[in-house]
Amino acid sequence: QVQLVESGGGSVQPGGSLILSCVASGNIFSIYEMGWYRRIPGAQRDMVAIVTRDGTYDYAESVKGRFTISRDGAKNGTYLHMNDMKPEDTATYYCNAQLDDLDGTWGDYFGRGTQVTVSS
Repeated sequence: QVQLVESGGGSVQPGGSLILSCVASGNIFSIYEMGWYRRIPGAQRDMVAIVTRDGTYDYAESVKGRFTISRDGAKNGTYLHMNDMKPEDTATYYCNAQLDDLDGTWGDYFGRGTQVTVSS
């Protein structure tokens, strides 16, 4: 069993900032990649930012220069610092981890999501 729990969502005005946090727990052997995805109602879930174990980063074009992802390997955590937020950032944000569990089985896991609303 692997669980991902997000926190830090909420409401913010345009131009404001939020920090999302995620911690993975359970039968984890090694995490290869952690990231954040988001989905608006009626649309697919899209990648926002990812960071790999070897320190490679990737961001959606729409958030480059505004969002920063970081990872805490010791805590199996990842954080998304969101600055200069825009109404189009409004979505449900999901934490993701790609990992091997203690049985050596690779898995792709998502948390339950946290709502972020950007509105004046």
